[in-house]
Amino acid sequence: MARVETSPSRPYHLIIFGATGFTGQFVVEEVARTVSEGPKGNLKWAVAGRSRQKLEKVLEQAAGALSKPELRTQVDIIVADVGEPDSLAAMCKRAVIVLNCVGPYRFHGESVVRACVENGAHHIDISGEPQFLESMQLNYNSQAAEKGVYIIGSCGFDSIPADMGVLYTRDQFKGTLTAVESFLTVSSGPDGGCIHDGTWQSAIYGLADRHKLSSLRRKFNHKPLPTVGPKLKRRYINKEIQQYALPFMGSDPAVVRRTQRFLSEEHQDTPVQYGAYAGIGGIGNVIKLMFAGMMFWFLVKFSFGRNLLTKYPEFFSYGFFTKAGPTRKQMEASSFQISFHGEGYTEDQDPSKGKPNAKIRTLVQGPECGYVATPIAMVQAALTVLNEPSALPKKGGVYTPGAAFAKSTFIDRLNKHGIQFSVV
Repeated sequence: MARVETSPSRPYHLIIFGATGFTGQFVVEEVARTVSEGPKGNLKWAVAGRSRQKLEKVLEQAAGALSKPELRTQVDIIVADVGEPDSLAAMCKRAVIVLNCVGPYRFHGESVVRACVENGAHHIDISGEPQFLESMQLNYNSQAAEKGVYIIGSCGFDSIPADMGVLYTRDQFKGTLTAVESFLTVSSGPDGGCIHDGTWQSAIYGLADRHKLSSLRRKFNHKPLPTVGPKLKRRYINKEIQQYALPFMGSDPAVVRRTQRFLSEEHQDTPVQYGAYAGIGGIGNVIKLMFAGMMFWFLVKFSFGRNLLTKYPEFFSYGFFTKAGPTRKQMEASSFQISFHGEGYTEDQDPSKGKPNAKIRTLVQGPECGYVATPIAMVQAALTVLNEPSALPKKGGVYTPGAAFAKSTFIDRLNKHGIQFSVV
């Protein structure tokens, strides 16, 4: 069972590392909102990063946004840098859980994971980078298990709604669920919406290094998961959301597959096939996206191209990614919805015979993806670890959200905080 108690030498339930980053500042605000949900109604926390002055500014900003002037003086500040291992070790020794908001994780993540494992702190990140997530599993799973440390990746919009949405759909289905397709649609207000370019940078280097991911996966020597029911086929027009849809390019499919493998191998659950799509609207958007996609695909192959993409995210993404990120007004007016369409076999039907004879549709809906829903998901993941350690897998290790939280009340916690799971 996870160790979650504070002590004189480990005084903080949570340390937010990278609190001055674009996403980190909103994680700070979300933790400040939820202190009463900590163990025994109390949450001891601190912020960490390279610059004490910038950390003070973030706390000042949060104090103003939440009308909590006490944040200016009651939240401790820790100076730590990914390039200084001793500072990371000192930080990790003082935390029960490190909330790691420093990305791109492929460049900055491993040193934090290593410091957490070596110094007994659990680690939660919001990475949407499969290569980082899976290399952490390959390189640190055994050591984390020995130390009783839980490393739980992709605990933001990538990939809590998808991973937990598939599990929710499975749990609501009366019988054996064998396949799920999800369709993401995002809505914005009159001022539009955008994403901070940190996510854009992760996508650039993720696609540039995609060949390394295949060789990484071969090192696991996984046996193919059994396929129950008809094999899922890709499709591009979805009548349910009445839009063109393209395969979702994020980490969700990879994370869900890892969860399904864990549940199949550890609990003998029937693995669920999964296909993820994003709705992109009408034919005009399809043409625009195809052009941008071809340009992106070409440029990431070359160093000069990656530099161009990094330098001018707004131009190459039609304004979807920006260096400034969205305004609070844009965030307040944005939302997401993922519809899950599942099929399987009723309890009286043999899954090894015939076609699926039952369907289910569920929804996961919530506020703006990147900087409202992501902090909610990350903080509730941490609170689940702190309040329900016995619901986690029996031994430490590197886990997906679904593997870590399948037996917990995590979905109920998300429901109470605006990320809603429902059967349609």
